[in-house]
Amino acid sequence: MQTHVVRVARSADRLPRDEQLAWRLAAAATDDAPLADGVIEAVANRLVDNAAVAVAALGRAPVASARAQALAHPLEPGATILGVSRRLRVSPEWAAWANGVAVRELDFHDTFLGADYSHPADNIPPILAVAQHCGRSGADLVRGIVAAYEVQVALVRGICLHEHRIDHIAHLGPSATAGIAAALGLDTETAYRAIGQALHVTTTTRQSRKGEISSWKAYAPAFAGKVAIEAVDRAMRGEGAPAPIYEGEDGVLAWLLGGPDARYEVSLPGPGEPRGAILETYPKEHSAEYQAQAFIDLAISLAPALGDLSRVERIEIHTSHHTHNVIGSGSGDPQKYDPRASRETLDHSLPYIVAVALEDRAWDHEGSYTRERATRASTVDLWRKIGTSEDRAWTARYHDPDPARRAFGGRMVATLDDGTTVEGELALANAHPRGARPFGREQFVAKLERLSRDAVSAEEVARFVAAATAVAQLEAGGLCDLTLEASSPLPTGPAGIFEG
Repeated sequence: MQTHVVRVARSADRLPRDEQLAWRLAAAATDDAPLADGVIEAVANRLVDNAAVAVAALGRAPVASARAQALAHPLEPGATILGVSRRLRVSPEWAAWANGVAVRELDFHDTFLGADYSHPADNIPPILAVAQHCGRSGADLVRGIVAAYEVQVALVRGICLHEHRIDHIAHLGPSATAGIAAALGLDTETAYRAIGQALHVTTTTRQSRKGEISSWKAYAPAFAGKVAIEAVDRAMRGEGAPAPIYEGEDGVLAWLLGGPDARYEVSLPGPGEPRGAILETYPKEHSAEYQAQAFIDLAISLAPALGDLSRVERIEIHTSHHTHNVIGSGSGDPQKYDPRASRETLDHSLPYIVAVALEDRAWDHEGSYTRERATRASTVDLWRKIGTSEDRAWTARYHDPDPARRAFGGRMVATLDDGTTVEGELALANAHPRGARPFGREQFVAKLERLSRDAVSAEEVARFVAAATAVAQLEAGGLCDLTLEASSPLPTGPAGIFEG
């Protein structure tokens, strides 16, 4: 790996292009480097995982709206939309939009945590859509997805966005752009200009994940993917971008992140170094914010020892700074304790999630979030007895530079009405690659089969799994097999501008 120091440069100094972060990201993405062992299998697993969580969300209102918008933009050869016939094609940026919302809606796909947060599989819808439209091969698609993961993981490791209240799609815009450029075999210069354009227009505030969280949480990554496609198209036509976009005196670092004296370190693979960042990312077994995954598993395991939950006086969760302040009581968001809060808010409320997991001894992507479930009197009573606090030891493990020690869990201490305590800790979710029950191909396919049972035929699922498993061997023009058609008509939602 090569570590690059990124800092603000004066305009008068004319920072050389090859010393700019955007150029280094583009160079890493367009380098025809070998893949690490297991990478192709990981790409296939992520395709299956994305399909699973998207199919489970096909009937939800935000997904229906995005799909209707996309269907108003037919184009040949075009790209496919999850849920509809693969013979029906739309403009690739709109396919990326519809599929991106579907993938993100349930907060149920892969994650990478570092200095910031990310869902790297958000990169896949725009890359796949462009590859389908442009008639690329499976090998091209794999190269693009791998490049996007490399860029996203590098940025998330090195640059914290949330402390400056910038949403994490500011890392997704450049990574999706890099992945599209790699899939198309573009040169570094074109990728560099496209990355600058995409970053410039995907740097948004974090209010989308604060307070009363709305459906825009699902739309935000889809927006980044759509913008990435448009940025690559403009760059291919020779159009330029603000530069240096990260380091400029009026650029991202100086005014939106750490300020004029900011200094960041971003590590990227060197020329010819095998690409394997996708192997460092982790799937979700439960439909909730990743930092809640280990606590769902922990709550389910502790529930039998707690017995009668009405006897609980208090539950304190000791965890990392990020978990405490983002999904815990340290956020200061009263909505995290509000039974009338949106689903998007509830899946970012660790106290709510722990209360339901303790009561139900299970987690369900639909049943755990219903209004009836959230307003149950016993749940609300238990929920409001749960608080979080930062434990510096868990913060240190969250940021440990050694992946073998890095952990995203914590310790839970329940105090009962007679003063006795029941406690336990879990460092990693069971499904984590180093967890008690790590996900492999069998678990990803089982997730797809379970989540698609009421929406897609078993034969269609089997066809898709076969195509995803053989992704690297798919011939040019064969990528439209990487979609799923619902077995019954899908909701359309209310009309907007595009229906005329």
